[in-house]
Amino acid sequence: MAGIYIHIPFCKSRCLYCGFYSTTRTSLRQRYVDALCRELQLRRDYLDEPVHTIYLGGGTPSQLEPAQLEQLFEALTSHLSPLKEITIECNPDDVTLSFAEVLSRLPVNRVSMGAQTFSDERLRFIRRRHTSKQIAYAVDLLRKAGIGNISIDLMFGFPGETLDEWHRDIDAAIALQVEHLSAYALMYEEGTPLYDLLEQGKVEEADEELSRQMYYDLIDRLTAAGFEHYEISNFARPGYRSQHNSSYWNGTPYLGLGAAAHSFDRKSRQWNVSDLDAYIEGVDSSQLTVHSSQLGLPFVAGREELDATTRYNDAVMTALRTREGLALDSLTDDQRSYCLTNAGKYLADGLLINEKGRLRLSRSGLYVSDMIMTDLIKVFAS
Repeated sequence: MAGIYIHIPFCKSRCLYCGFYSTTRTSLRQRYVDALCRELQLRRDYLDEPVHTIYLGGGTPSQLEPAQLEQLFEALTSHLSPLKEITIECNPDDVTLSFAEVLSRLPVNRVSMGAQTFSDERLRFIRRRHTSKQIAYAVDLLRKAGIGNISIDLMFGFPGETLDEWHRDIDAAIALQVEHLSAYALMYEEGTPLYDLLEQGKVEEADEELSRQMYYDLIDRLTAAGFEHYEISNFARPGYRSQHNSSYWNGTPYLGLGAAAHSFDRKSRQWNVSDLDAYIEGVDSSQLTVHSSQLGLPFVAGREELDATTRYNDAVMTALRTREGLALDSLTDDQRSYCLTNAGKYLADGLLINEKGRLRLSRSGLYVSDMIMTDLIKVFAS
């Protein structure tokens, strides 16, 4: 079940914490959509298996005009077989009655919405454009438009945030009766305005123990409400796991379209240039005769061939994120021996569990997953 990710980099304004490639140059939206449609044509043979999922991420895909969304989906559906899941990311303030009507005409069947918090004060702090009331209003409009699969994003660990405030955010999300929820600790990525505030001493990161308790309370409150905790940061009602995002954790091939988008075909990884002008110009100058897997496409910035080292490390870094964990029989004898040897101290401490041939994180191991996975990866000879 292959997937296609489409990066829409346009934002009306930049959030305080955002480290993704994005731009406020919305005047280039039409040229960019034209380039996306052409890139799809150029790389139509990149995946050698049926595509079942599409994900429009960003940036802010809901910043595209209705005609541009329709143009993009016409190009997609003309090239692809029947699709199981088509997701579009949006901001709550973009979900107007007219936007909902546009979605009802498109093949979109899943919406991922960046709520982040239900506190208007914290929303203003991170420079989000919506209010807490707009989140519930957007969910209602999406339901009326026939969207039966809604996911929302939350953040925790804001400067000065209390445990009770975090509980209220979780409870507000549950009350919306959405099918999926993703939650992340607020990150201070270098190069973002939030990181600058931290460096200047104007904000402080959340206390480590408080952040840990917030994460555990998130798990407890959502599982009590009927959500399945199927990946470190993701929770779904039964039958509503994100099929597209699961492809990243399960080693399923995907094609990334757009500036800064990444692709994976099981043999290699490629990534497009992280520059809007260079991407558009590169697509415009590409020839249809160039095979999509070659680095010769001018908008492809790099390519990495996958060897035994990267395949093993990828498996550790992705599969261990999931509830099912890492299948040990998918590794070579040497890899399995190394993995279990280095996992020994974490198994003894109860941070990892080896059960039915699968290595997975325990509840206490989830919060320190980065440390564990770093200790399990290794460079092997090709």
